[in-house]
Amino acid sequence: MKIVILTGAGVSAESGLGTFRGKGGVWTKYDLTEVATPEGFARDPEKVHDFYNARRRNAAGARPNAAHYALARLQEKHAGEVVIVTQNVDALHEAAGARTIHMHGRLDRAICASCGETWPAPDMMFATDPCPKCTAKTTRPDIVWFGEIPKAMSQIAHHLETADLFAAIGTSGQVYPAAGFVTEAARSGAHTVELNLEPSDVSGLFAERMEGPATESVPAWVARLL
Repeated sequence: MKIVILTGAGVSAESGLGTFRGKGGVWTKYDLTEVATPEGFARDPEKVHDFYNARRRNAAGARPNAAHYALARLQEKHAGEVVIVTQNVDALHEAAGARTIHMHGRLDRAICASCGETWPAPDMMFATDPCPKCTAKTTRPDIVWFGEIPKAMSQIAHHLETADLFAAIGTSGQVYPAAGFVTEAARSGAHTVELNLEPSDVSGLFAERMEGPATESVPAWVARLL
């Protein structure tokens, strides 16, 4: 049985990393057009760097929780293939020992907007930082911003088409294309399950739902599968 799992901010919330769209989420405190769009970066790159420098510091102090470890265990112990796709830009899945496809990029990576070179991000990034390859002062976090195409979409589409079981964990169901993954997986015949603290915007599309904190629901679900 091939299992494809989509994770969102709810998986990392209990590690101290805030969600984005829930009550008190990141986007209730910031104007996303200013800090999470190419246009915002063009207007005020220093402001965008300040925002992501703070998020990088916060993520650096976070540790994987029971949900991350449970998914890593599933990937290790399950007899079939387990593919984890995440909307999260932290590296907590990897810290727990899992292999992950980051469709929205990673906080700990930098990219040059001019030549596309990528490299490990330093703790602090600035608008004046030169690219190590082309020297252009157009370095930015390797994050997929609103209006940009997520990473590895063809690879993800293949996994959804060949999945026997699709699970969405800790996602809001508000951001596409990820919110449409349940439909793609179901169309290919996969059983679908949502694990979330509360129903997402697309909960009605899932065949099965489990509610509760990720640190409780995910280990229980993984134990049942194994």
